[in-house]
Amino acid sequence: MSKLLGIFLFGSLLTAQTAEELVLRNLQAKGGAAKIKAIRTLRMTGKLQQGGMTARIGSEAMGPDKIRETFTLQGMSQIQAYDGKVGWKISPFEGRKDAEMMGEEELRDIVQDANLVGPLVDYQAQGNRIEYLGHDSIDGDDVHRIKVTLKNGDLYYYYLDPETFLEVRVEKVQFVHGTVHESVTECGSYKLVDGVYMPFTVETGSKQNPEQRAKITWEKIEPNVAMDAAQFQMPGKGR
Repeated sequence: MSKLLGIFLFGSLLTAQTAEELVLRNLQAKGGAAKIKAIRTLRMTGKLQQGGMTARIGSEAMGPDKIRETFTLQGMSQIQAYDGKVGWKISPFEGRKDAEMMGEEELRDIVQDANLVGPLVDYQAQGNRIEYLGHDSIDGDDVHRIKVTLKNGDLYYYYLDPETFLEVRVEKVQFVHGTVHESVTECGSYKLVDGVYMPFTVETGSKQNPEQRAKITWEKIEPNVAMDAAQFQMPGKGR
């Protein structure tokens, strides 16, 4: 029995070490944790295509936990923002021109988006747990699969290229009021931005309906630009 227990413990330790090694290699492939944390603000502009629709999109983030996202179509702009405490939105496409508080599901999404360094940097300090799930396959190509359990219980599954160790796909599983929400993001066209490799093309949407996913093409990504924290606050709140 003690021998079997020793084998089990060794296998568990090996899995943990492998997960840590893969996360380290992923961060190193991007440029290193220090360079990732050195980016204090990030402005991204580009376009979103879904079916026959093309819209302009933008994202402005300020570390550690502020973000403002815009979606512009036919002269109208939808805004979603989080100031580190409050999540709010302006939804003109729904006939609402005034700012209003986000619902729990929307808030869960944008709080995670607002984490400028992502869930892998200093994951232990963030309260996240990692687990190596072994090899998997995407479109016939071999990948490493890592499970990340966030502090709030939500799950991320990272699929890493075995040669570059960059993520090619990230699946997200959220639990809101007992309901499971699943989404997938596929990353490509990595380019160097201030010492950090970032994906300039992203396909995101439902895991069950790939044909309905939106393709995002970032045309410009600007790190460490000047930003005012007030721009993330809900109009009429905290000013």
